[in-house]
Amino acid sequence: MPSMDGLYTTSLISIALFLLLFSPSVAVDTIPANQVIKDGETIVSAGELYELGFFSPANSNNRYLGIWFKKISTGKVVWVANRELPLSNTSGILKVTRDGFLQLSCCGDTVIWSSNSSAFVRYINPVAQLLDTGNFVVKDGNSTDETDLIWQSFDYPSDTLLPGMKLGKDFVTGTNRNLTSWKSPNDPSVGHYVDYIDTNGYPQAFLRQGSVMQIRFGPWNGNRFSGEPNEKSNPIYSIEFVFNQKEVYYKFELKSSVVQIICLKWDGIIEMLHWNNRSQDWFVYSTGLIDICNRYGICGPNGICDINKNPPCNCMDGFEPKHEDEWNMADWSSGCQLKIPLDCQAAEVFWKMRGMKFPDTRKSWYNQSMTLGECEIACKKNCSCTAYANLDIKRGGSGCLLWFGELMDLKACEDSQDLYIRMPASLLKGLTGVSEPGFNKMIRVLASVFSILLTLLGLSLAVYASNMKKKRSSMKGRGRRVPSIDRHYSDVEKEDLQLNFFSLSQIAKATNNFSINNKLGEGGFGPVYKGVLENGQEIAVKQLSETSEQGYDEFYNEVICVGRLQHRNLVKILGYCMDGDERILIYEYMSNKSLDLFLFDENRSSMLEWPQRFDIIHGIARGILYLHHDSRLRIIHRDLKASNILLDHNMTPKISDFGIAREFGGDETTSKTKKVVGTYGYISPEYAVHGRFSIKSDVFSFGVLVLEIVSGKKNRDFSCEDINDNLLGHGA
Repeated sequence: MPSMDGLYTTSLISIALFLLLFSPSVAVDTIPANQVIKDGETIVSAGELYELGFFSPANSNNRYLGIWFKKISTGKVVWVANRELPLSNTSGILKVTRDGFLQLSCCGDTVIWSSNSSAFVRYINPVAQLLDTGNFVVKDGNSTDETDLIWQSFDYPSDTLLPGMKLGKDFVTGTNRNLTSWKSPNDPSVGHYVDYIDTNGYPQAFLRQGSVMQIRFGPWNGNRFSGEPNEKSNPIYSIEFVFNQKEVYYKFELKSSVVQIICLKWDGIIEMLHWNNRSQDWFVYSTGLIDICNRYGICGPNGICDINKNPPCNCMDGFEPKHEDEWNMADWSSGCQLKIPLDCQAAEVFWKMRGMKFPDTRKSWYNQSMTLGECEIACKKNCSCTAYANLDIKRGGSGCLLWFGELMDLKACEDSQDLYIRMPASLLKGLTGVSEPGFNKMIRVLASVFSILLTLLGLSLAVYASNMKKKRSSMKGRGRRVPSIDRHYSDVEKEDLQLNFFSLSQIAKATNNFSINNKLGEGGFGPVYKGVLENGQEIAVKQLSETSEQGYDEFYNEVICVGRLQHRNLVKILGYCMDGDERILIYEYMSNKSLDLFLFDENRSSMLEWPQRFDIIHGIARGILYLHHDSRLRIIHRDLKASNILLDHNMTPKISDFGIAREFGGDETTSKTKKVVGTYGYISPEYAVHGRFSIKSDVFSFGVLVLEIVSGKKNRDFSCEDINDNLLGHGA
């Protein structure tokens, strides 16, 4: 006869088995054939990242079968099965048939949704499984090949692109994988927006509202969609684009344990969302609409959109507005036309445009093996061809892409390819970068080179004569010292700063000949350009402007100061260039640019969380402490402000712009000047009024910076009724 302890143990085991088998939440990731999942039951992926079951959106009684995040952001739905046929009650069930189909039914045997399959065979052991990728698959349970699938949800995306999910078309099966928005935040039915890969011509991506194109991405240039920012070393995700006879698709894969998705919102905004564990919320990593120039065809046919210009729409050189009166009223939709129409019987040339997002490729032809020279010949032979370019930018460029008819959706942007535009040779005058095949091209180039050499020789003689005249005048003893360029060159060389000397040709090549598309900004010293050296290193190039308020002394001052100072919170100078009257400084490139862009821009300011603001304040303080006390020179910066604090890729602050800095001796504590330099709003009262400056001047500027970092408001632009007229007064 069993003991009481034995009966008690047996009862506990029976209860546990009952709870395990009949619990309303099925804690497994697989559904075998003919087993049903009822409303209220779910399956969970092996790593418990995703969950599948029935749900109702907020403020709705409709029931849908879907997949959502379980471990994080509970309720974030990433896939919906019955988008167009919601259930009105909780009677829905899901099962896998013996034929390998998923069936969603209700109210008895009424099937309201089912998966489709190209397989029409009866499987011995079909099963459905929710994977840790978020993919819901139907497969043969007896097969060990993980890629041998009967059906998968990844082939039928809703509004979310998960890592590893393909966006594109399978030419073999005809499957189109597009993102389609929800109709509203609480209605998963198919909305008005579609994000897809277009294959009419060379592949490119579109966002479409109904039949109206909203945004175009592309075409793919080997590294990214043409016109998109260049991400050379992204530590979070990698992008893959495949185009062959079987399929074309875009997808991204995560490199670490972060959670990141791409979502097409109900209002047509494409967002890459990143999960923040600390705040337990999603934040926008990037968006599809970068600026107004990303709107499809905003400047019309043959019009160029440049966000750095006002107005942003302009015609290409050699082109003019089709309807001048419409352009004067900021209506650019009619676009531009050639000043002289193309005529295959007349001489024609190709004008090279640098830094362009490639035009719409739906009226294009491509060849992946042709060279650029062969591409030019092919375009020249076809009277309808209006432009050509390399297809792929990798390894110096390869392939051929030809456009026919008007060029649509052009945009000026950094790090983009060269585009060759066809135009009559009679428009050659005044244009630069024009290519012309054959013997005439060689004659024209030789004539141009000879003319340039004669001009340079004449200019050199004139400059030499002028310098000799100035030198004789100086020797007559006017009583004042004229700054000598040669003196500064030799002084820099004598300093032995271990700085690299760059030739002007190196800098011109790195900055695409100081292209406007490479320009990062402009300060008192002159314009600053982004450049890439031959070894791939990114640099910032600071060129002394002819109209600059600063001069050779400031250039020398900055080379000496920054060259002899080494600290993680000071910008690092890599080298310099002195060629004739050219004075150029080369710095490490700061990918996040300057602090003022984050503080005073409403969209970016929210990206700076409090710990990050504190780290920036701390870093600036460390840099100032080094300048005042720990370096071998005692340096007073004299122009500390938000725009002179640069941020690297880790948001580490680095003090820059030492053009007006002053070196103090060991016992020197204060100095006086008649010329007050710096930026009002940051300089101390005793310096502004009496010209006295010391290390306390930098401390005052640092205090203003701290107020701006904490408040997100600019000192001189801040005002508060009935109190004071700036941030300092309000803080007091």
